[in-house]
Amino acid sequence: MEVTDVDRLTGAALDHIGGDPSLPDEERRQAVDTVREDPAEALAYLVDPFDLVATVPGAALAQASWSSEEMPDYDPDADWDAAEWDLADDAAEEV
Repeated sequence: MEVTDVDRLTGAALDHIGGDPSLPDEERRQAVDTVREDPAEALAYLVDPFDLVATVPGAALAQASWSSEEMPDYDPDADWDAAEWDLADDAAEEV
C-alpha cells in the first residue's frame, strides 16, 4: 500500500480517535501522540485487519502488525538491483 498524503491519513486517524467515545482520556492522549509520530499507527486506527480477511474463505487472522518506511518514488522503468529487494535478509532480521 502506498500512502500518498500522510497529513490526510493522520488527520483522518485523529478524527477517528477524537470521535471514539469508548476511549478513556489517557488512552486517547497516547493514541493521538502515537498517530502523529507514525503513519503506520495512523493506518492501524483506520483499518481493522480482521475486517480485511473476514470474508476470505479458509483464512483466519492469527496476528497482525503494521510498519512503515519511506520509499523513493516508484519508477517501473528504472533498472533495479535484486540485492536491494532481498526479502530473505529482511525476514532474518525480524526473527
